[in-house]
Amino acid sequence: MASSLRISRLISRSFSSTSFFSRGGNGFLGSRQSKFSTSAAIEEEPIKPSIQVEHTQLLIDGKFVDAASGKTFPTLDPRTGEVIAHVAEGHSEDVDRAVSAARKAFDHGPWPKMTAYERQRILLRVADLIEKHNDELAALETWDNGKPYEQAAKIEVPMLVRLIRYYAGWADKIHGLTVPADGPYHVQTLHEPIGVAGQIIPWNFPLLMFAWKVGPALACGNTIVLKTAEQTPLSALYAAKLFHEAGLPAGVLNVVSGFGPTAGAALASHMEVDKLAFTGSTDTGKVVLELAAKSNLKPVTLELGGKSPFIVCEDADVDQAVELAHFALFFNQGQCCCAGSRTFVHENVYEEFVQKAKARALRRVVGDPFKGGIEQGPQIDSDQFEKILRYIRSGVESGATLETGGDKLGNKGFYIQPTVFSNVKDGMLIAKDEIFGPVQSILKFK
Repeated sequence: MASSLRISRLISRSFSSTSFFSRGGNGFLGSRQSKFSTSAAIEEEPIKPSIQVEHTQLLIDGKFVDAASGKTFPTLDPRTGEVIAHVAEGHSEDVDRAVSAARKAFDHGPWPKMTAYERQRILLRVADLIEKHNDELAALETWDNGKPYEQAAKIEVPMLVRLIRYYAGWADKIHGLTVPADGPYHVQTLHEPIGVAGQIIPWNFPLLMFAWKVGPALACGNTIVLKTAEQTPLSALYAAKLFHEAGLPAGVLNVVSGFGPTAGAALASHMEVDKLAFTGSTDTGKVVLELAAKSNLKPVTLELGGKSPFIVCEDADVDQAVELAHFALFFNQGQCCCAGSRTFVHENVYEEFVQKAKARALRRVVGDPFKGGIEQGPQIDSDQFEKILRYIRSGVESGATLETGGDKLGNKGFYIQPTVFSNVKDGMLIAKDEIFGPVQSILKFK
């Protein structure tokens, strides 16, 4: 969600939350199905991933263990809605166990007492192992999330490697300061690890969110309890195993799979957690902040949703602007917090832009994300799938013009046609709310 800003900076030249480009339908749900030639391919038997799911338990104190309750929950293949595996469902008792392990590792273990150079060496070994297991991690990410395998294998897992190496490089470069003072005094600052870090990550970029949370916390000498998103628990468990293979001491990195109202709330409320970092929806962020405040007033870092504008000026290269605006919105199935989801186009080039944006959406290749050349896979789950379709209906009902798309693709899984609306007004829900899906809203300005 909010952390995805950094993804677009690395992948798509230099998008920021507001993007400017300058040189100096009719129909409704179901009516456009025939225009998307990929719908037939979606009905084919999905490709079987070349990896076995090995880790479905909680990772606490260096060991994979069952949830205290013995409960599990299914994680689903968004291509079909079928169960990939049943994963241990953590609750408050499991969070207590994980926090206790992290506290012990911080107060009495070697990690915060190691030299920064020693921590750096372990993190660099982690990066090497991730690089070695690139294909396995990418396969898990695609299988559990639905993003194109080529995106996961060629962009996101290599970025994970770079991020871990980057944070490893910081470990021995965190310096204090000497501060000028009046009188015969010596004043200096010293940076120390804060303690047990609670971390809650979302489902849209599971491995990269994992890296952005875990990397800096470990480089600074903290210990961690991380809750994965219930939709995408598998890749973080696999990656965490590699951290321990690289020599990370037991209890330093603990991973709890589970749901927000139970495991997430327990982590946010825990009196022994010293810092909390959350990436997710704005509504959930408010709850997390409140729970942290009501417990031990732990500091909280929030990275929440957005509705970023993409602005096309009248002197823009329209063809280039169409392509960049298309990427800014449709990348990662539109499930990106800094997606350019409000496309503002100057009135002098508006009609040309709309027609070319429509044509580009019609050319977008949707299908099984394990196939080569696929640009768009399924949405994450049935809840997000239905939410996006509700927003599309809202756009039509509020008077926006549905240029193309507007319906599901195929009869199984959570595929949605790339959708383009024109004549969108500021007051419409599709212009105000974060849809988090492949729905481009094009607004006109003077």
